[in-house]
Amino acid sequence: MKSNKLTKIFKALSNPNRLKLYHEISKKNEAFFETGCFVYKISEKFNIGAPTISHHLKELENADLITTQRNGKQLTARINKDTFEIIKDLLNNN
Repeated sequence: MKSNKLTKIFKALSNPNRLKLYHEISKKNEAFFETGCFVYKISEKFNIGAPTISHHLKELENADLITTQRNGKQLTARINKDTFEIIKDLLNNN
């Protein structure tokens, strides 16, 4: 994997709120992969506003950590399994 992609991934996860957001999405992802998890349900766990949540989601998406999909007013998020496996393999091999 290219080092600039890894840098982008770890930079995105270096923010505590983004890391917690990614963790919440990954927990929900296991149960709801077909439909994705609703972002509004996850965002209720954070003490930050919707614009900030939106920014964090965009950063996670730009780093290929998640994908999002809008269905009407509902935004769903899913873990990018390919990127997740790369990170998992990288951490397990060191």
